[in-house]
Amino acid sequence: MFVLGLALLILGAELLVRGSSRVAIVLRISPLVVGLTVVAYGTSAAELAVCMRSVFTGQSALALGTVVGSNIFNVLFVLGISALIRPLSVHRRLIRVDVPLMIAASVLCYILAVGGMLTRWQGILLFLGAVGYTTYIVLGARQERSQSWDVTETADQETTMQRRMPRQIIVECALILIGLTMLAVGARYLVSGAIAVAKAAGISELVIGLTIVAAATSLPEAAASIAATIRRKREIAVGNVVGSNICNILLVLGITAILAPSGIEVAPSTLRFDMPVMIVVAISCLPVFFSGNQIARWEGALFVSYYILFVLYLVMQAGHYEALPRFNAVMLLFVIPLTAITLIVLSVRTFRANRRSSLAG
Repeated sequence: MFVLGLALLILGAELLVRGSSRVAIVLRISPLVVGLTVVAYGTSAAELAVCMRSVFTGQSALALGTVVGSNIFNVLFVLGISALIRPLSVHRRLIRVDVPLMIAASVLCYILAVGGMLTRWQGILLFLGAVGYTTYIVLGARQERSQSWDVTETADQETTMQRRMPRQIIVECALILIGLTMLAVGARYLVSGAIAVAKAAGISELVIGLTIVAAATSLPEAAASIAATIRRKREIAVGNVVGSNICNILLVLGITAILAPSGIEVAPSTLRFDMPVMIVVAISCLPVFFSGNQIARWEGALFVSYYILFVLYLVMQAGHYEALPRFNAVMLLFVIPLTAITLIVLSVRTFRANRRSSLAG
């Protein structure tokens, strides 16, 4: 059931992203905006489908775990693997606007979850944030065109495009509907299989949501970002991850909390560890992105290494391993401080270099 659900999710998300991306191209939306909205929202449909299925089957802890785990997976693993393939360029707009919004959304989600439950009115607040963010991007896209967009078509070419536009949009919208249907069916099998695996292995559903289901539902983001990196569309690769994380918190959790019969339950362990990790991971993007306006290969390796350590911690915690206290001590006393110092030094050097170049100019 889990494998079948995963296959349907991946194929459905692929159809959804392909149809959405082509509609965006027909409507002349820039690549960065495509990454932040169409691709990001399309690939987040998997998380939405799983979360909705979870709350309606009484497994709301799995819904929150999926979103939190997916956001951690997107930054640490998806961006890390993409940067290992090829260093990623980061648009200044991401550093100034979108990453700070991702951090703010993560902090807002934590504040709302402190009471132990995400209620309907809190879901409405998150959903309104998603509407505002999307409106801001769309209005900005009208004022700024991508430099890579070719606007040199002749009048005949433009006339041909206008004739084909209605038919193209109908075909791509059909792909979107098929993809959404496959996502809904796939989510049902995926959640059922994940719960069965959790019970059989004696692992909590929250841990399954934070790891297996989160990684599975983030595979569309991984596929889109890796493909964009290989094709040298690196703005789409980074924009997809940042946009997906914002969408997961504001739109996915917002809609889920609104429609959930009794809200989304927040486990104490999620407040103590998982959500703070999500916030720290979001904050870590600023110094990494800021250093040279790119994500270098060694920074990608650092992200992937931290994701492996995160999964290792969850497994050790679930299994009550005796080595867990020593593992925590090493992370808190050595690994995390050294990483923080390195990123701060790199950010200071980059800031000074940019300041010198601006003064020289």
